[in-house]
Amino acid sequence: MRLSSPPPDLWTLLWIVLLSNAMGCIQSIRCKPKSFRESVVVLEVNSSIDSNPTSIDESSSVVLRYRTPHFRALARVLVPPVAGKETWTIGWIQACNHMEFYNKYGSKGMSSWELPDLRDHKIQAISDSDGVNYPWYGNTTETCTIIGPTKKDSKFTVSMNDNFYPSVTWGVPVSDSNVPQLSSIHRDQSFTTWLVAINRATSETLVLQTIRWRMQLHIQVDPDRALGHRAVLHEPVTQEQPRILGKNEPIPPNAMVKPNANDAQVLMWRPKMGDPVVVIPPKY
Repeated sequence: MRLSSPPPDLWTLLWIVLLSNAMGCIQSIRCKPKSFRESVVVLEVNSSIDSNPTSIDESSSVVLRYRTPHFRALARVLVPPVAGKETWTIGWIQACNHMEFYNKYGSKGMSSWELPDLRDHKIQAISDSDGVNYPWYGNTTETCTIIGPTKKDSKFTVSMNDNFYPSVTWGVPVSDSNVPQLSSIHRDQSFTTWLVAINRATSETLVLQTIRWRMQLHIQVDPDRALGHRAVLHEPVTQEQPRILGKNEPIPPNAMVKPNANDAQVLMWRPKMGDPVVVIPPKY
């Protein structure tokens, strides 16, 4: 039996219905805005430690000063138009994972800057925030805030740098005497630095990039020599370069909150004979 074809007007109506449905699906896909998580793009990340060696300053008769090369990190970020009323801050968060900082005074003992909770493995890491803009490392070049809704792409650069510039007493820190007895300085610290986006309203946190870096230092000192000729920098003279990780690492909770490393650190005197003494307690 042969079936008759639908009249032309019915074909036209069916075509219009199918086309409308198809266009509706296409438009809904095209017009549905991507979430911030899906749309933010890291265009470029660079990280390095300057090639210059640590400089030593013996101009003071009270303290030896040294200045390490700078660690630097820079990222270029693209944020497409933000449809909703959202506010996001993108920037750098840093935490200290490991710290050895010993100043030896011959046969007397050594002073040691310590982070007790990190030393005792109670925490994985401690915040290295500036102490004001938690959890951010800083709030000038280190962060950028996007306030939605926005109509255009937002392209920006966030950068940070870090180095050490401490003073170490020539004499034993628990003594009234300033007789030079400092014999060596040893420092070995490791850090993780994250490029992060945080929603200001919900605290949703997106890790965009992870960097690991380390600073090592060994200075040998002859306290019997004349001021200006006592200290010699030993290996490593050039620092190992940072590693930009292929897979991001999560941020430990203590890296996001108070206290920061500067406020939590304690200066101890650990004599060869006798009990340890707290020279400078924590600030928090």
